[in-house]
Amino acid sequence: MVSADDLTIDPDELLSHLAGTTILDARWTLGGPPGRDEYLAGHIPGASYIDLDTELAGKPGQNGRHPLPDPAALQMVLRDKGVTGGRPVVVYDAGEGHAAARAWWILRWAGHRDTRILDGGIAAWVAHGHPVTRETPDVTKGEIHVKPGSLPSITADEAAEIAHDGVLIDARVRPRYRGEFEPVDPAAGHIPGAVNRPTVLNTHDHGRLRPADDLRTEFANLGVLAGVPVGAYCGSGVTAAHTVLALHRAGRTDAALYVGSWSDWVTDPTRPVATGD
Repeated sequence: MVSADDLTIDPDELLSHLAGTTILDARWTLGGPPGRDEYLAGHIPGASYIDLDTELAGKPGQNGRHPLPDPAALQMVLRDKGVTGGRPVVVYDAGEGHAAARAWWILRWAGHRDTRILDGGIAAWVAHGHPVTRETPDVTKGEIHVKPGSLPSITADEAAEIAHDGVLIDARVRPRYRGEFEPVDPAAGHIPGAVNRPTVLNTHDHGRLRPADDLRTEFANLGVLAGVPVGAYCGSGVTAAHTVLALHRAGRTDAALYVGSWSDWVTDPTRPVATGD
């Protein structure tokens, strides 16, 4: 079982292990601007940029806006960025943790267990007075062998089953859950039976992941108890990856991600849509 302590790393600890760590900059914002521009303007020394839209997801379509990437294509991407099975990986974003959590989840899903998130992202790194650079690193090609399915993912039908028999967490903001507005996808509302817990509740202190006991208590209040199936979804499987990260910290390493999420759910007009609370 992965220890909760293995999920994140603080800036000072990362600084002391830079030479032995593969670092991935996963900065991304829904609708832009491109995270690569932020990377080129300044990043953690030795970090390579990884693009959420094109490298941590497949092509958008019937399976949602950010479906699972093709394993062979993902393996090529990760090797090009120096990812090797026996070498630790640290991923980071601007600081909120959502894009980094998607990168963390994809790497763990691909079988790379020693992957952690920089707690607080590059904002915390800079706040600690650590250096940034504009130099693009000369990366030694990695040797990772992608083993898809090393973390559980679920389909639309399986998400509906968990909503009925367990706890399916909708990680979007409450107005989107209620169906009051939908800025991206063609229909507003939520999967019937899902409970709402916005991703922002997973963090404190400028994007740092909250303590295990706090998260465990809050998830238990939603019904996430021993033996109860649990899954998470959001708009397209990005912020929900952060909820899966938080569930891991709370001890639920079996938590499943509905990768296609709402953007996949609404591709089938026969699937029911709930609104309100």
